[in-house]
Amino acid sequence: MYKGRPVAAIIAAGGAGTRFGGDVPKQFRDVGGKPMWARAAAAFAEHEAVDEVVVVVPESGAGFENNGNDVCFVSGGADRQASVRNGLAAVSFADGLALIHDAARPFVSREVIDRVIEGAASCGAAVPGVPVTDTIYQGETALDREALRAVQTPQGFDLCLIRAAHARAAEAGASYTDDGSLVLAAGHAVRVVEGDAANVKVTTPTDMESATCSAIGGRQDAAPTAGIDGGANRAGIGAGASRVGIGFDAHRFVGGRPLILGGVEIPFEMGLQGHSDADVLTHAFMDAILGALRLGDIGTLFPDSDPAYAGVSSMKLLADVTRRMRGAGYEIENADGVVVCEQPKLAPHRAEIEKRLADALGVPSGRVSVKGTTTERLGFTGREEGIAAEAVVLLKKKAWV
Repeated sequence: MYKGRPVAAIIAAGGAGTRFGGDVPKQFRDVGGKPMWARAAAAFAEHEAVDEVVVVVPESGAGFENNGNDVCFVSGGADRQASVRNGLAAVSFADGLALIHDAARPFVSREVIDRVIEGAASCGAAVPGVPVTDTIYQGETALDREALRAVQTPQGFDLCLIRAAHARAAEAGASYTDDGSLVLAAGHAVRVVEGDAANVKVTTPTDMESATCSAIGGRQDAAPTAGIDGGANRAGIGAGASRVGIGFDAHRFVGGRPLILGGVEIPFEMGLQGHSDADVLTHAFMDAILGALRLGDIGTLFPDSDPAYAGVSSMKLLADVTRRMRGAGYEIENADGVVVCEQPKLAPHRAEIEKRLADALGVPSGRVSVKGTTTERLGFTGREEGIAAEAVVLLKKKAWV
């Protein structure tokens, strides 16, 4: 239930997976010890707001027996749209919310599900989307990348709305690439909520390899993915139970900008120069996490040549890094940071900074420590030309479920 409304999840697992190739449909391929469809379904079956899960299967139903999940199975139709319509018809309640998800996205996070449920409850229809990083051309015209989003699943709807939209499309013989487009065609607005880069759709064997390495973090004890080199670790993340990372950043003072440290605005006559909000402390924590996981650095992931990150809050970027960390199978054991400057004094803001960082990292405040120091007037920080920060993080592997 979400605020008194029942929630159903429909998992579209009835496709043939022809683009993936091989003798076995991709939804049956093993991902960390579970078939892809079962991993996708489990994300919803284990969510406290979801009341029932309907899995739409091929007509034969083969491969879905004895799965151990508390789900309902229903036969699919001639295409995905017809299969989803069958799934919606199998939902046991007449009014509530419906989440429609592709079995080919086995790494959906609880956070994405939460955002979609909230968006659907608020306006009747919500889809998760991520920024488009490539330049997109329509004919000979380059589209505005800032206005584009790549849409994912689950897509959430008022149950009556989506049933009516599907019925209208079936009657008209109209076909749509996703359920959000179908609802838009029916004249209803669709809210785009924040998606997740790790919530990838597996279409080819390359997608499977990349997604498995990203989400499982190169677990060498996981069952190998069928048709894929199970020992390969393209992400470069080892199978150790813990990993340590160190991060460093420095920015010069400049007038006319707020001073942000650890997501907290510090009263001071100058701010820091940078493409984003120049939160030097948060940048150090981000690079420490990325370094521990060998996932690059903030300059690579969020380049200052990209206008999408102009003035962006570094806490949003930290949230992205945190999602990558969790997708790789790790969480923060503890994190320690130091801010190096003569002015301003950090002590009055230390507790608030620690809480903001801990909230962003999804851990109790007791796992995050921040302190300030000076260089006794030595160097650029001693001359009060700017601020430097350093951070060390200890990551531990999450229990695999």
